[in-house]
Amino acid sequence: MDKIDKTDEQWRAELSDLEYKVMRKHGTERAFSHDDFPKTPGTFTCKGCGRPLFESRTKFDSGTGWPSFYAPLTPEAVEEQVDRSFFMKRTEVHCAACESHLGHVFPDGPAPTGLRYCMNGVALEFKPATSDETAA
Repeated sequence: MDKIDKTDEQWRAELSDLEYKVMRKHGTERAFSHDDFPKTPGTFTCKGCGRPLFESRTKFDSGTGWPSFYAPLTPEAVEEQVDRSFFMKRTEVHCAACESHLGHVFPDGPAPTGLRYCMNGVALEFKPATSDETAA
């Protein structure tokens, strides 16, 4: 997969202040501030590059205040790395294409994976499924 390479100035011009803080500077939005996505079939894409990341069927209410999923759309959609900030060890999740910070993954999710991809809603965009996709 080809990586998307933009300058810091390009990212600043394309993203809102909060999107830039979260996606490019590894920030976190406040809990319960951005989980207003429809509860209909569709795909969650990266706000930075449009790459499909998660399907709505894998989304669940974790009670944490951030959109949570039990699996990415494909294993190649996201990449993970160790995050040792704030005196703890976590696994950061970022878009495999543009390397935007999305959130973190934790081993306390539901079946079938047991994982909780805890994402910043501001880093995602919801694309509703077309009638052809929902009929399949």
